[in-house]
Amino acid sequence: MNSNDHNTLLLGAHFSIAGGIHKALYEAVSYQCNTLQIFTKNANTWKEKILSDKEIKKFKAAKKETGIYEITSHASYLINIAGMDKKKSAMSCEALKQELIRCDQLNIPYIVLHPGSHMGNGEEKGIRRIADNINQIFDLTKDIKTRLLLETTAGQGSGIGHTFEQLAAIMERVHNQSRIGVCLDTCHIFAAGYDISTPEGYRNTIAEFDQIVGLEKLFVIHLNDSKKKAGSRVDRHEHIGEGFIGLDAFKYLINDFRFKNIPKIIETPKIKGLEDGDEMNLNRLRSLPGSILTLVIT
Repeated sequence: MNSNDHNTLLLGAHFSIAGGIHKALYEAVSYQCNTLQIFTKNANTWKEKILSDKEIKKFKAAKKETGIYEITSHASYLINIAGMDKKKSAMSCEALKQELIRCDQLNIPYIVLHPGSHMGNGEEKGIRRIADNINQIFDLTKDIKTRLLLETTAGQGSGIGHTFEQLAAIMERVHNQSRIGVCLDTCHIFAAGYDISTPEGYRNTIAEFDQIVGLEKLFVIHLNDSKKKAGSRVDRHEHIGEGFIGLDAFKYLINDFRFKNIPKIIETPKIKGLEDGDEMNLNRLRSLPGSILTLVIT
């Protein structure tokens, strides 16, 4: 990929907000990224973060200085809006509402959310609860424009979101279509059984996604290789080109013109031996040639 292509490739990583949310933007620039993903709070605690005016101003100034506006927030891992436990469901809905409020304050366009686990209560009921809770949260945050993206999942346990049909079933129940979308994770769909490692597998998977969900509903892509085989239902991220997905699938994705304007985020291991994992994986993706594109999607 030549330098001109590199400049238009929307590529980034998940960066830390240690020391201040705004610092993630400067870290992204240090890796020559033009997009990034962050947490707006500690993702492993229920404790909410109320942003100060100073934090909001610093973040907006950093956006202006870096020129990075395609930013994705990843919601807390604790959130489960599919479960039947009323207390945990209420806590999850409140946490997602607060995440929407923070993203609105920071003008972050996307929030990525794991759809949730039905906890043994059944897929159909879980799907209905997810959609009902999203509708309720959207009703409470009517003026917020940040789009909620349901992430494709690997299919572990009672998790929902490992088939395109499940995602479509949730989304068709959401009243405000302008606020809902999908984040596709390469490792997750591969683990769920969508084998994108070959040209035919890639072509068929994207065609199936388009038919069932619609490519117009895809707003962010997570680029992760997989430590486990296709259909394993196990979510374990690997360095780009070193897992069972392999380098070719990432060549297809990086060079697929349909995804040119979609932010692509790596969530690969941060280190490999003494090497900086982010630098290594980003450089691998930037170096992928464009010559195979027509072989894949035509």
